[in-house]
Amino acid sequence: MAAEKILLAQDWKTGCYTEYTTQQGEVIKVATIKGFECIFANILNIVVRFAGIALFIMFLVGGFKYLTSGGDPKKSQAAQQTLTYAIIGLVVILGAWIIFLLIKEFTGVDVLNFEIVTEQ
Repeated sequence: MAAEKILLAQDWKTGCYTEYTTQQGEVIKVATIKGFECIFANILNIVVRFAGIALFIMFLVGGFKYLTSGGDPKKSQAAQQTLTYAIIGLVVILGAWIIFLLIKEFTGVDVLNFEIVTEQ
């Protein structure tokens, strides 16, 4: 249960479901279209964390390869290539984040906050 709470980007009480009360007084939680907001936020949260972990592992592998190359030019070049790919990945992730922030700043649309507008 604790691991489940960590992965949730939003608390389930924020509108991911609608509560209906039956004639017997039971409260039933029914999934609504607003549940896609929670699903999208959770998926985005997991993807960002996975990208960070993958980037960290690539830096570790590249550094380990470089340390254990022993002066061999081919192994050293392979290690440098791994580190280069890790740096390119970091630049792509940061570039995407900056683009999202610029879109939010110039248009006022927060593209990272997925929200379904429903009439109530």
